[in-house]
Amino acid sequence: MARINLLPWREQQREERKKRFLISLAGVLVAGIGAIFLADQYLSSAIDHQNARNQFIKTEIVQLDARIKEISELKARRKQLLERMKIIQDLQGNRPIIGRIFDQLARTLPDGVYFNEVKMTDQLISISGAAESNNRVSDLLRNLDASDWMEAPSLTEVKANSAVGSADQSNSFQLTVRQTQPPVDPADAKGTKP
Repeated sequence: MARINLLPWREQQREERKKRFLISLAGVLVAGIGAIFLADQYLSSAIDHQNARNQFIKTEIVQLDARIKEISELKARRKQLLERMKIIQDLQGNRPIIGRIFDQLARTLPDGVYFNEVKMTDQLISISGAAESNNRVSDLLRNLDASDWMEAPSLTEVKANSAVGSADQSNSFQLTVRQTQPPVDPADAKGTKP
């Protein structure tokens, strides 16, 4: 039998397979690195795009916050102006009423009675004064109750003031009365008095 050596042929085949395997491995490695590079580029551009959008939204939010603050300041200023207008309108409307109140106080004051202090808070008038007798204070209360511009007089305090050795006695008093407006007659409102 002849001796045939097949080893070099197998070894050449093994070497060729090894080269093909290394070339394939290098190709896969290059393709993998390329794919990773492309994916990195794509993700980087997507992140940059999203960051740009986020920055745009942040600048818009800052602008809108400034506008909201300006609107709230304008609303507060509007509210203050409306309150001022209401106060001015109330003062304009109440201007003749104050004159009427003082006129009624003077008309309801009986002889022998004088006021030391008159103070008005909202619709409540506080009066302190002195009278020659309790009857004069009672007359004052009746006169205030009969007035169209005042209602519900309430006597808070009456003190007898007597000086030692003096024949003159007086009573100091404090009372409150509520200011009101008389009802408007429809004939007076139209200007057609009978």
